[in-house]
Amino acid sequence: MAAVDVRGGAPGTRETDLLRPGNLVKRIHAVLLAGGSAFGLDAAAGVMRYLEERGVGFPTPAGPVPIVVGAVLYDLSVGRADVRPDAAAGYAACQAATGGRIPQGSVGAGTGATVGKALSPQRAVKGGIGSASELVDGLSVGALVVVNSFGEVVDPDSGRVLAGPRDDKGGFLSTLDVLREAAPSALFSAFTNSAEGGCASGATTIGVVATDARLSRDQAYRLAVMAHDGLSRAVRPAHTPLDGDVLFALATGAAPAPVDLTTLGALAARAVERAIVRAVTEAKGLAGVPSAREWTEG
Repeated sequence: MAAVDVRGGAPGTRETDLLRPGNLVKRIHAVLLAGGSAFGLDAAAGVMRYLEERGVGFPTPAGPVPIVVGAVLYDLSVGRADVRPDAAAGYAACQAATGGRIPQGSVGAGTGATVGKALSPQRAVKGGIGSASELVDGLSVGALVVVNSFGEVVDPDSGRVLAGPRDDKGGFLSTLDVLREAAPSALFSAFTNSAEGGCASGATTIGVVATDARLSRDQAYRLAVMAHDGLSRAVRPAHTPLDGDVLFALATGAAPAPVDLTTLGALAARAVERAIVRAVTEAKGLAGVPSAREWTEG
């Protein structure tokens, strides 16, 4: 069972309309999170081929049709813009999938992710991909989040900036202070245009919260909505016109325990917070963009 909540003003998504209430398909077979901007959606073709070869999909008279939803982020300004996910990459990702602990930081969809772009993308630090989970009353809920945000990442408990716009002293400036001082038109121009006159970078936080609880579609949607609270607490600001923030919610129904959706949603948001923090603390510098740790530790 799946649902989605799209909060950002610049999303790049695939098959999200079918997850709306009232539509025929309620269950999906894969979620794609990728870099490469809209080009990265091509990777879904490889995921579909992998599933089709194994007879997985929505039943139709002509055979199963795999339902693959997805979201992408803009990272074309980090490294080579012509290196981006394609169908072969999507297929290879399926082949490499495994259970257990997963790599975090500057890997997968988080490879080219950056964070803290209020002073221009050239003053950002590396973002990445992070994961975390929570347990309650026999149920589990986990989050996998790719952080490529316009805003800074903060410690949700202390409010301390963990990754944000780089200052000249090996620290970070407050995005809110930058926004107060910058003219909106100048800020938007600096964000969207590079010295060469092209788009310099984009912003997006995308991810999945998944639980073994048995949920209806409406409940799964509420889980996605509540999970965004964690994004808002860890990324400041979130859901801007420049971000394409998207969270999917998945429910396998494998656990028989009764569901307290309020508690499950609150813990999903906490898992999102922790996943976002891990995304930036596990990141490594790439293509001239330092990680937060590399910048602060010199």
